Amino acid sequence: MKIEVWSDYVCPFCYIGKRELEQALKETGLAGKVDVAFKAYELDPTASTVDNSKVKEAFAKKKGLSEAQVEGMYSSITARAESVGLSYDFEKMTSANTRKAHRLAKFAETQGKGAEADEALLAAHFTHNLALNDDNVLLDIAEKIGLSREDAKNVLSSNQYDGDVTKDIQEARAIGVQGVPFFVFERKYAISGAQPQEVFQDTLKKIAA
Repeated sequence: MKIEVWSDYVCPFCYIGKRELEQALKETGLAGKVDVAFKAYELDPTASTVDNSKVKEAFAKKKGLSEAQVEGMYSSITARAESVGLSYDFEKMTSANTRKAHRLAKFAETQGKGAEADEALLAAHFTHNLALNDDNVLLDIAEKIGLSREDAKNVLSSNQYDGDVTKDIQEARAIGVQGVPFFVFERKYAISGAQPQEVFQDTLKKIAA
């Protein structure tokens, strides 16, 4: 079974959805028997490649929301994250352009480290509050998952794998993806958003049957 997941590394529901899917695979006995491919998606292609304003401030400014409105939204997301074993601290989290992170992940895929890269990049942003537009952060992640730091540096300092990222994003538009996470099972079934684990389990059982 193949599952394709469009997501972005600064999308809070993408990390939650990843955990819901992983648990559903475990509960259905399909863990390790499914090919999960993560596809690139940019929530905000205009996000700065150098500045690192706080996520809450950047979101409020972009959406024209009050501090109280943003606080309420993030409190709800934090609680949902905790329900799947994740700890979010939006007070420390910084916004960042994720294009380079996606290119690094594409490089990692060619080295058989795609899954490790996706988990490490999400954890870097949401758990460790690191800036994903910082080359040193990305290089540390590359090294941590077993990639050559020098090779990763060459990727980040060039436009390598940019075409692969663009291809994923164009494909998302072609199949009608309007938000992430977006899960496609065997190119037949789709789940939009970080749905409860039971939704993933039902879909997995249906396809397996």
